[in-house]
Amino acid sequence: MAFIRLYKDKLKDNYNFLNKIFKDRDIDWGVVSKILCGNELFIRELLNLGIHEIHDSRISNLKLVKKINSSVQTVYIKPPARRSIPSIVRYADVSFNSELATIRMLSEEAKKQDKTHKVIIMIEMGDLREGVLGEELLDFYGEVFKLPRIEVSGIGTNLNCLHGVMPSQDKLIQLSLYKQLIEARFNVTIPWVSGGTSVTVPLLLKNMRPMAVNHFRVGEVLFFGNNLFTNKFIKGMKTDVFKLYAEIIELTEKPMVPIGELGQNVAGHAFEVEEENIGKTHFRAIVDIGLLDVQTEYLVPEDKHLSIAEASSDMLVLDLGKTRRNYKVGDLISFRLQYMAVLRLMNSAYIEKQVQ
Repeated sequence: MAFIRLYKDKLKDNYNFLNKIFKDRDIDWGVVSKILCGNELFIRELLNLGIHEIHDSRISNLKLVKKINSSVQTVYIKPPARRSIPSIVRYADVSFNSELATIRMLSEEAKKQDKTHKVIIMIEMGDLREGVLGEELLDFYGEVFKLPRIEVSGIGTNLNCLHGVMPSQDKLIQLSLYKQLIEARFNVTIPWVSGGTSVTVPLLLKNMRPMAVNHFRVGEVLFFGNNLFTNKFIKGMKTDVFKLYAEIIELTEKPMVPIGELGQNVAGHAFEVEEENIGKTHFRAIVDIGLLDVQTEYLVPEDKHLSIAEASSDMLVLDLGKTRRNYKVGDLISFRLQYMAVLRLMNSAYIEKQVQ
């Protein structure tokens, strides 16, 4: 069975790297754990780092966090669905919101459960995902402040998640000004300006973050060390917290070009014959993973001499070139992983999860 491995020492290094950056700047932060898909083994490793705040978009994952450590603050990071509200109040200390009717239902449920539920109200800043429009903001907050058992703990925004709109000083300054406007109008204090995500960390490293932005929620940068502005890596961070290992189940020298009339394969791809490859052969290795588990474009073989030829639902074919390169059936092939690869692999029940 193919397996994905989490290297806990590398994860710890990245956590310590980020924690120092945030601590030095007096910034609160939480870890977005959704990439782990509620895997208890990996969630426990995350909490072992000493994390005090976990963000997730699946309430079942937050329920697991509370089961492991009830003192960790849990944050539900998308507008709640109505039928999920009882569970959200029960297992999420904080939720992101952009609909007044939903916050009213959270208020009613919080009264039933004898709790105070915290909300971060999301503001539309151009990426056109969730968020209250700026011109409606004051009326929106005016209604929220009337609701019992609801505590406004922050104002926030999401950038880059849907249309790729990048964060900028101007957008984060605008978010900070919204906070000041609300505080002045209603004579309240809003603790968090939650404008920071993984994509905002490069601005922080360049000291381009408006000082009012005092809360970050990060996932990708913790697990991959990515600089999402440059599509490179952040110096000093580990880039291989996760690796995939798949076993060679066939290794044979075969023609480079398929034989017979060609149509679309199971993934809807049509193979294009390159005439210069007709009559040539390469060694091809089949490993025990397929499209059911992962999208191949997010896999990178660690052996640079290997390339991905094609995949079916349960098998991945690798091109080794003109020699076997000392590989044999039963050997493990290791892959570096991009974000979407880990997300798919973690969500697959057919991939073993390991920690080292």
